[in-house]
Amino acid sequence: MERTEMKKNRYGLLGKNISYSFSKGYFTQKFKNLGMDDHSYENFDLQDISELETVLSQDNIKGFNVTIPYKEEVLAYLDQLDAKAEKIGAVNTIKITENGLKGFNTDAYGFEKSLDPLLRPHHKKALILGTGGASKAIRFVLEEMGISTTYVSRSKKAGQYTYDELDKAIMEENTLVVNCTPLGTHPDIEKKPDIPYQHIGKEHLLYDLIYNPAKTTFLALGEAQGATIQNGLGMLQWQAEKAWEIWNTP
Repeated sequence: MERTEMKKNRYGLLGKNISYSFSKGYFTQKFKNLGMDDHSYENFDLQDISELETVLSQDNIKGFNVTIPYKEEVLAYLDQLDAKAEKIGAVNTIKITENGLKGFNTDAYGFEKSLDPLLRPHHKKALILGTGGASKAIRFVLEEMGISTTYVSRSKKAGQYTYDELDKAIMEENTLVVNCTPLGTHPDIEKKPDIPYQHIGKEHLLYDLIYNPAKTTFLALGEAQGATIQNGLGMLQWQAEKAWEIWNTP
């Protein structure tokens, strides 16, 4: 874990191999813009979630964001869960309260705010690529919006597709495709989910939770087929602002 100058109000990101993180730069600049010299944001790069106990023993920590792969594992360390986070089953924001650690999910808020302007009436069914903690928030939002969802995974489970099962009919029926896997993240930018891109068309909306690079191979291949595309930067910005609101609400 990095060493940083001790400030009165410390925030940070819990994750693994997170030197690339959006959050540190975003909040560091935010604190600078607001003249909050007594605030800091740091990366808590944990090789195992058990290392969180060492972090929690430190002084002046007010809250965390949580990223891959700990959005579900961190639940065991929380004292309270916000109702929405409990329904989703994953947490990406933690507030330090007088009563202990309280978990929230602002991924859902960020995703909905960034997706809503792009939706069209024909976007009634969605494929969610990946089944990790982030995908749970995505499914929660889509089903609240009246869009039916199906997970796509490498292993066969009831009610899900495997990548090998995706064919022309399935792709044409599901005009919203959301990538919740890390495939294509910098520096491995040539990687991509193994879907039949030849069956993507202008009716499709492809959304990638990845933001670095700005246009992943997944998005580029969809765009080449005429699809509307969106990366995860807007979602990150919205969820970060919602986390800041939570941290600063009594």
